[in-house]
Amino acid sequence: MGSSTAIRELQRDLENKANDLSKHQKDIAKNHQVRKKYTIQLGENELVLKELDLLNEGANVYKLIGPVLVKQDLAEANANVSKRIEYISAELKRLDGTLQDLEEKQNSKKDAIFKLQQRIQSFQAGKAKA
Repeated sequence: MGSSTAIRELQRDLENKANDLSKHQKDIAKNHQVRKKYTIQLGENELVLKELDLLNEGANVYKLIGPVLVKQDLAEANANVSKRIEYISAELKRLDGTLQDLEEKQNSKKDAIFKLQQRIQSFQAGKAKA
């Protein structure tokens, strides 16, 4: 009877660890989605900055605010786009750090699950011999 309850306890622990692992995998997927969105925005903003660099000093630049196009100074537009690129790059760097942390946690959870599965198998093998 003792080994049966021990196996049940180990299986319950295994189930909890598997749920934790699943949660970490969802967090990693969510991180990838957000990172993809920021990467696309970064590319778009870099393209806008290149386009702004091609303009002459006196060129008209307009910014879409709601349904209205508002005239904007070229230097101000350059500064705004540069700030956006800076912000997006910082967010990508932060997301990379978070992703690395999540992947390390995921790997440690996988190791713990693997060790627990081995313990359960050894318990069952010992029980089968008896």
